[in-house]
Amino acid sequence: MSIIIATFAIHKQHGSRTLAATMEKMQIMKNIVIAAGYATRLYPLTENFPKPLLNIGGRSILERMLDDIDNIDDIDEHVIVTNHKFAAIFEEWKANSTYKKPIRIIDDGSTSNDTRLGAVKDLLLAIEESAADDHIMVVAADNILDFSFQGFVDFFKEKQTSVIMCYHEPELKRLQRTGVIKVDDDMLVLEMQEKPERPVSEWAVPPFYIYHRSDLPLIKDCMNHGCGFDAPGNLAHYLTTVTKIHAWQMPGHRYDIGSLDSYKEAQERFRI
Repeated sequence: MSIIIATFAIHKQHGSRTLAATMEKMQIMKNIVIAAGYATRLYPLTENFPKPLLNIGGRSILERMLDDIDNIDDIDEHVIVTNHKFAAIFEEWKANSTYKKPIRIIDDGSTSNDTRLGAVKDLLLAIEESAADDHIMVVAADNILDFSFQGFVDFFKEKQTSVIMCYHEPELKRLQRTGVIKVDDDMLVLEMQEKPERPVSEWAVPPFYIYHRSDLPLIKDCMNHGCGFDAPGNLAHYLTTVTKIHAWQMPGHRYDIGSLDSYKEAQERFRI
């Protein structure tokens, strides 16, 4: 009997070590989707319907992103921040979704483009409402990617700092309309500019981020230190001045659905 008990204890201890090792490899994080904009440049398509749920090639813009992110083991929940005008539409969409990870819809209370909170304030609301205390992935809901976020998560695990994406953009006019970073040989961000007249490099920054849980106090306090709040890049720009951030080069392309023309282009690209 004592031999059986001892054997059981050994197996139990081994199982605990295996589980602990698995948990150590995983970096539990929430996926926070910023989807509270009013997409006025896509009117009349988005006058009474949210841009992230527009259909492109049989799937909505949002679904094309979540189809990938939902399969990443480290993600434990999708938190989608929308506005009051479209909250009911997102709730109806949620009721018909079949994702493995739970989905939480947060209504930011705004009712028009003039009263919108801004991406950073929407993120702060999502952190508060979801009681997020783990790492957070933050994504804009109006982009389609032809690569997986898994590599981005793996890069985060390797660096163990907050991370942002970047891509090579040689065209000056485009650099002047986005965030731009300067990095060292290890892809540590040395400087970040927002819509610069004179870009410090050709590394442009799309709206995808993973923030380390150790940076959550800095994020929650960012508005007290002059952080901008209209665009998601405002927060990344602020954080580069107070903490370490590494940049991961996108291995593919993204399609930013920001106008009727880009919407039509995406329709052609992903036609069934």
